[in-house]
Amino acid sequence: MPVNKQTVLHCIVEKLQVDLDVAVRAAQTAYETATHEENIAENKYDTLGLEASYLAAGQARRVEEIRQSLNLCRTLVLKPFDDQRGIQTGDLIALLADNGAQQRLFLAPDAAGLKITVDEQVITVITARSPLGQSLLGKFDGDEVEVVVNGSRQSFEITQIL
Repeated sequence: MPVNKQTVLHCIVEKLQVDLDVAVRAAQTAYETATHEENIAENKYDTLGLEASYLAAGQARRVEEIRQSLNLCRTLVLKPFDDQRGIQTGDLIALLADNGAQQRLFLAPDAAGLKITVDEQVITVITARSPLGQSLLGKFDGDEVEVVVNGSRQSFEITQIL
């Protein structure tokens, strides 16, 4: 896994910025629809304006969530792996599952579930709030971790940490 952590973080920030731009446009469109004079209710059964306002509120929340993730990732200070403390936020981790499947994870302060591709490697963003993220904190190369996902126990070996 010769991928650079700084490159990974840069790609995460770029993806979040694109997502934020899209969400801002969607929120603006939803707001304009909700406040347009043609969407004023003409009777109690006319709910188009109300539905549009719910959508606008949801889009505004999404914009704030992405903005928060972006700010947390932009201010993350990456440090080399600390072989005294084990895995911490900002580390890039390679895991090998029992079934032989490999995965690359970046432990970020936010933006869980985001997937990016760097040097043809798919990297999934996780946080310490997730079960896998919690079980990885403080672990070292060669350690095994177990998590229960949908009632099924999964085991992983940590094969590399950057």
